[in-house]
Amino acid sequence: MIDYIMDDKCKGRIMYEFTNTSEQTSKVMKKLRSKDTGIEVQLRKALWKKGYRYRKNYAALPGKPDIVLIKCKIAIFCDGEFFHGKDWEILKPRLENGKNKEYWISKISRNRERDDDVNKQLLFRGWTVIRFWGDDIKKHTDECVKVIEEVILDLKTEDVETG
Repeated sequence: MIDYIMDDKCKGRIMYEFTNTSEQTSKVMKKLRSKDTGIEVQLRKALWKKGYRYRKNYAALPGKPDIVLIKCKIAIFCDGEFFHGKDWEILKPRLENGKNKEYWISKISRNRERDDDVNKQLLFRGWTVIRFWGDDIKKHTDECVKVIEEVILDLKTEDVETG
């Protein structure tokens, strides 16, 4: 079911708010991808264009990073804002007022804890972890690539100094 919302914020545009039944929500959730999402593909294409070669969803590492630069030991994750709890202090109270609040708060809290655990495991194994939010990738792909390039440069500089 779709509710049409008209308010001052949308300035005359019609905004949609979905009020799904559990069955409809289930169908939507099943269609969400865990790999090859739009943001992953966008970042991978930008890296490929710059000449970087990588592995996708590398199962040999904890958390199956979305992009792995093996030679540099860099694991890159492309995290969606909602499921990985961006601005959790703001999102959590909003979820507390929504439907199925226990489920969503528990799910996103677990995701955040798992992200932290995966980061620790990778760091312990000597990997560098980079996490980008989906909106940052969408709006500032070139800046995300620059961050990766800076990390690669820092790691190479570190190797020269210690090697």
